Amino acid sequence: MKLNLYQKTALITIAATFFLIFVGGLVRASGAGLGCPDWPKCYGLWIPPTTVEGLPSEFDESAFNAVKTWTEYVNRLIGVLIGFLITLTFLFSFRYRKSVPAVTMASFAAFVMVIFQGWLGGQVVRSGLTEWVITIHMLVAMAIVGVLIYAAFKAVNGDIPVKLHPDHKTIISRAALFLLLVTLIQMVLGTQVREAIDVISRGNPDLDRSLWVDNLGAIDAVHRSFSWLVIFSSVYLVWFAKKSKVTPFFSRLSVLILALVISQVVAGIVLAYLGMPPAFQVFHLLGSALLIGAVLLMVFSAREAGSEIAAA
Repeated sequence: MKLNLYQKTALITIAATFFLIFVGGLVRASGAGLGCPDWPKCYGLWIPPTTVEGLPSEFDESAFNAVKTWTEYVNRLIGVLIGFLITLTFLFSFRYRKSVPAVTMASFAAFVMVIFQGWLGGQVVRSGLTEWVITIHMLVAMAIVGVLIYAAFKAVNGDIPVKLHPDHKTIISRAALFLLLVTLIQMVLGTQVREAIDVISRGNPDLDRSLWVDNLGAIDAVHRSFSWLVIFSSVYLVWFAKKSKVTPFFSRLSVLILALVISQVVAGIVLAYLGMPPAFQVFHLLGSALLIGAVLLMVFSAREAGSEIAAA
């Protein structure tokens, strides 16, 4: 299949958005969230300095760290690029405004949300990295990913329709929706854990990273326990896909989802028992975004699947 301009742009935008989530994880794990203390400029400049000598006089030289500053600045530049890509996605979606209006509407929703996300990014900085503001910032990013995936799916599905036997469609749809629900709840619980870690790390700057988890309290236990629902739900999808011999698309997607769930469990174990290594914080964040994206694709595909004639 040869992709048209909208389909290419939408897929590139989705990949770029996941990359931005990865970079955002790097910013957080490296402590570079306030690498640029102002917004939209950075240290009062459109291009920040690389040395303390280039710092404007009104800023505190002792707070300047070139690595953290440029880590945050690159994060902002990528965010601007995403904004342009989503704008192009919306403009190119007009080819579908009559044939598949859901594509245009979803692309417009992404366009509106990315404008709000840009404003929210400024609030994150102005609030001094207030925990709940960061959480909303992340949730909006995931909403943008979800809307973009839906728009791209609707645009591509007309050219590459997915198939499911009617006997399987209802079961997979419901199982995928349940998995999406428990995954979203688990993500929200994870944001509560992250907020608690931020409070601990800022309130006890001398406390070793390896001791952060020991001070989390009940929310960490709930987060860990709830992960079993995610595991069992993803295992069920793989089991049903294999037992029912569904089409290769659904079978492979269910295996991918299970692999992402397992990777998240492994990352969580490493974070809990090996001293919260920053690299695994990034991996855990990106993995959760990819997992939600894969589950959303399963939900959209199952609900929109056409009939497969042969019974499994």
